[in-house]
Amino acid sequence: MKPETRNPKQTPPSALQIHRQLLAFFGPVNWRPSLTPVAELVSTILSQSTTDLNRDRAFNRLREQFGTWEAVRDGDAAGIEAAIRVAGLSRQKAPRIKAALQFITRQQGELSLDFLRAMPVAEARVWLIQMKGVGPKTASIILLFSLGMPAFPVDTHVHRTTGRLGLVPAKTSAEKAHHLLEAQLPPETYLEAHLNLIRLGREICRARNPRCEACPLQNSCAYFQHWADCG
Repeated sequence: MKPETRNPKQTPPSALQIHRQLLAFFGPVNWRPSLTPVAELVSTILSQSTTDLNRDRAFNRLREQFGTWEAVRDGDAAGIEAAIRVAGLSRQKAPRIKAALQFITRQQGELSLDFLRAMPVAEARVWLIQMKGVGPKTASIILLFSLGMPAFPVDTHVHRTTGRLGLVPAKTSAEKAHHLLEAQLPPETYLEAHLNLIRLGREICRARNPRCEACPLQNSCAYFQHWADCG
């Protein structure tokens, strides 16, 4: 039986309505304790093009072998590379981590990002993306998860799912999507909405062969509506 679909003349659901539907479907979000901003920076660089499991393995090995982020900053790049090899792209990530830690110290006189709390979100984001390997997504993750600031990270899953849902226009860049989604959601929902959209993208709204039949957002989804109308 074809699932019931939305009337094309009906007003599309808002981002907040979709957030509430995902909360009802997935339940409360469970998230690890917050990392310090510097630790979150390292973790997010490690997360690029790898799994959460391998990111965490690399992160823990780095901490075990070096002890402090100052030691990583001052350590040998080859040693950093060996410690994080499990996360992949270690030849790229090791110098980026070391350079980022050195940059923070040169700019602030210490290895801390706590000063960002006193800045507007837009300025804090611009400050962070000065570092090579730190784009809007990484910056927003640090601001949201470590500093509790109202920034909405857009990774590949969030970009794909919000595009299919019609929350951002077709061909919108991930960078622009950050600002569009921040404008559509109350700041207090950012963390849960971000995590649930990632979960939706990983488990159901996959890049290839999306499991539309299992999706709780069929009646809210422009992508599903299109294929239902074609079928």
